[in-house]
Amino acid sequence: MNLPWAAIAGGGLIGTSAVVLLATLGRVAGISGITAGAVAAPRGDRGWRWAFLLGLMVAAAAVLSWQAGAGQPLRALLRDALPAWQLIAAGVLVGVGTRLGNGCTSGHGVCGLARGSRRSLVAVLVFMACAMLTTFLARHGGGLS
Repeated sequence: MNLPWAAIAGGGLIGTSAVVLLATLGRVAGISGITAGAVAAPRGDRGWRWAFLLGLMVAAAAVLSWQAGAGQPLRALLRDALPAWQLIAAGVLVGVGTRLGNGCTSGHGVCGLARGSRRSLVAVLVFMACAMLTTFLARHGGGLS
C-alpha cells in the first residue's frame, strides 16, 4: 500500500472504530483508558476492553504478516527495533504521560477533538509540540538516536 493511501485507510479505520464504540457502548476509544480498565474495571465491563485490545494486537500481527509477504521479512522489521530496555522505558514514559494528561493521543486526538473538547485541544497541541521537538532533536544531532 502506498502513502497516502495507507494513512487514509488507517485513519478511516481508527475513526470508524471510535464511532462504532461510542455508538454501541457509549465509550470513548482512548487506548490508555481501555487498557487501564481491562484490569481495574468491574468484571462486567472488562470483556469489551479485552476484545478491543485483542483486536489491536491481531491487526498489528496481520500488518506485519502482510509486510513480510510483500518482501519485507519479519526478521528485518524486528532487527530495526530498539533494544528491549528502551522500549520498556518508552512504555513507562507513555504510561506516565497518559495519566498526567488524563488520556492518550487516541482519546484526546481522535475522540476529544471530535467532541469539541478544549482540554483535548490543549493536550493535542502539547503532544504535537513534543513530537516535533523530539523529531527535530533526533534528526539534527540532539543525541536521542
